[in-house]
Amino acid sequence: MAFSSNSSGGAMADMNVTPLVDVMLVLLIIFMVTAPPMTYQIQVDLPQNSRTPPPPVENPPEPIRIHVQTGGTVAWNGSPVPMGSLQAQFDVEGARDVQPTIEITTDPDAEYETLAKVLARTKNAGLQKISFVEEAE
Repeated sequence: MAFSSNSSGGAMADMNVTPLVDVMLVLLIIFMVTAPPMTYQIQVDLPQNSRTPPPPVENPPEPIRIHVQTGGTVAWNGSPVPMGSLQAQFDVEGARDVQPTIEITTDPDAEYETLAKVLARTKNAGLQKISFVEEAE
């Protein structure tokens, strides 16, 4: 309760707006922090339902296992591959009539930047069957 400085000695009838201003400033900061991440869009092409599914492939190619390791190295079916030659290998696989499935696994401490580069190279090569695989413990 606030008291007035005049000689009437009674309580002031004005509303204290300080708590309201504090709450509004906190909400403003929350919106300023959360609004920018919501503006970045990632293009995801989800499979569409169809009434006539395509016929199953008789001899599907073996899946390609890509492992993103700690330290930024990438392994293609168990053998290390430099990041520069990865695009050429994806281009060869993307030019096939029947594309193989790309199975991606990562180490727990792998850098996200390396994974993003691998995903960008698969998309640039036109590969459509990409899956994330969790390693069995």
